[in-house]
This record gives sequence, C-alpha cells and structure tokens, in this order.
Amino acid sequence: MNNAIAIAGMGWLGQAFAHHLMVLGYRVKGSVTMAEKAAEMQSRGFDVYPVEITESGVRGEAQALLEGCRVLFIMIPPGLRRNAGADHVLKMRHFLQEVERSGIEKVVLVSSTSVYDDRQGIVTEKVLPRPATDSGRQLFQVEQLFFNAPFLSTTIVRFGGLYGGSRQPVRYLAGRTELNDGAAPVNLIHREDCIGILSEIIKQEAFGHVFNAVAPQHPTKKEYYTQKAKELQLEPPHFSEANPAEVYKQVDSVNVPHRLRYVFKHNV
Repeated sequence: MNNAIAIAGMGWLGQAFAHHLMVLGYRVKGSVTMAEKAAEMQSRGFDVYPVEITESGVRGEAQALLEGCRVLFIMIPPGLRRNAGADHVLKMRHFLQEVERSGIEKVVLVSSTSVYDDRQGIVTEKVLPRPATDSGRQLFQVEQLFFNAPFLSTTIVRFGGLYGGSRQPVRYLAGRTELNDGAAPVNLIHREDCIGILSEIIKQEAFGHVFNAVAPQHPTKKEYYTQKAKELQLEPPHFSEANPAEVYKQVDSVNVPHRLRYVFKHNV
C-alpha cells in the first residue's frame, strides 16, 4: 500500500505533523518556499522541496513534491496580513493545476475558522460561512475551489487559533489595555490536537468532509487570557467594557466528535 504523504507548507504545524507521521512509519515529503530553508531541513532528515506559489504561477519543484504521494495536506497560510491586497485565490488556482497534473486524488486543505464572520453566533459545520473580511472571503473561495474540484476528494479542516509549546497567544496580549470583545468566547486548539485530528483523517479515510477543529471549551477572552497571564506570570491584558456586541462567534464541531470519534487531549 502506498503510504507516501505530501505536506505543502512545512511551518510550525507542518513540521510537527511530518515528524509525527514519520514516527508512525509514513513516508513524508514536504515543501517550503525558500531553497535555503529546504536544504536546512533536508540536513535534519526531512524530505523537503522548494515550492513557491505566486500570483503568476508555481515556481520550484511542485511535481517532485507531489510525485508518488497518496494524500496531499495543504498548509499554506494566505499571508494576507503581511501582504494586503494579495490574491490568495489566484495563487491556489495555480497550485490546483499542479495537483491535477500530479494525479493525486485525496487532499486535506487546512483552512481557518475566520471563514465565519465574528458576529455569526454559534456555528457548526452545518452553518454556511458568511465571511465579512477579505481574508475570510478568500479562504472560503479556496475551500470551494478544492472541495468542488471534480478530480479530487477533498476534506476541509477549519482550525481555530493555534497554541502549544512556546506558542501561547497571551504573550502577544500581556500588559495591553483597552482591548475589545472581552466577552467573546475563545475558539482555540492545541497543536497536539491538530495533529491528532489530521492523523485520524488519514487513518479513517475521512475524505470529502468539513471539520471545524476547535476545542469544545469556550471561556470568554477576558477569563481565558487573564488566567493564562497569571499562570505564565505575565501582566494580564485589560479589556474594555465599552460597546459589547450582542452576538459573538462560537465555533463548535459536530463532525470531529461524531464522524471521527476524536476526543480532545487538551482542554482550553
């Protein structure tokens, strides 16, 4: 049986996921944008290829990355915060053409809960996203692009805010004042649970589905970040009490517990 997996985007999550799969006995190939980074990761035992996806096309060794692989995981961040006005959809159209050329038939596209608007209330996979931001709209368009491709069986995984290891979101908020939406629920997921869910998708051949991948606990931002700041001995952030919204976004999952039977390892 072909157990080769390709991971497009070997970042903070992709590298940890690749290491996990290698321990399980899978053959893993990955990509990064820079040739220097690919060489550095190859020296650490990863089979990595330089692949850069631009608005004018795909540069690098995309077919070498995809060749012989049974499943492709796409973990390419849109980068729209750094590059406002970039056309992420166009870039991914180019990459989709490379995927079609390769003959790969099974794809897991890592997306984000930001496809849901911040005022959509409680949302599950059954609720149609209504993105209000440019980045949310582009992410949703890319989801549809891959999910509706007739030559692919695509699963969409919408991760909440990622944390784990040295990555603790409260570090970016410590000591800040007059922050908004303190009453909004958090929608977070630990990296270990990200890896656990992605692994179950392979194990169970769960393609052609949408998963909201968010821990089931939703304390308010004020409660969560105040507590985390205390645990890490940081100055707690201060949230403004002015202009609270009537409705916030809480992302829940029906498909993770019922379709995958996955039990979260980390409570928020």
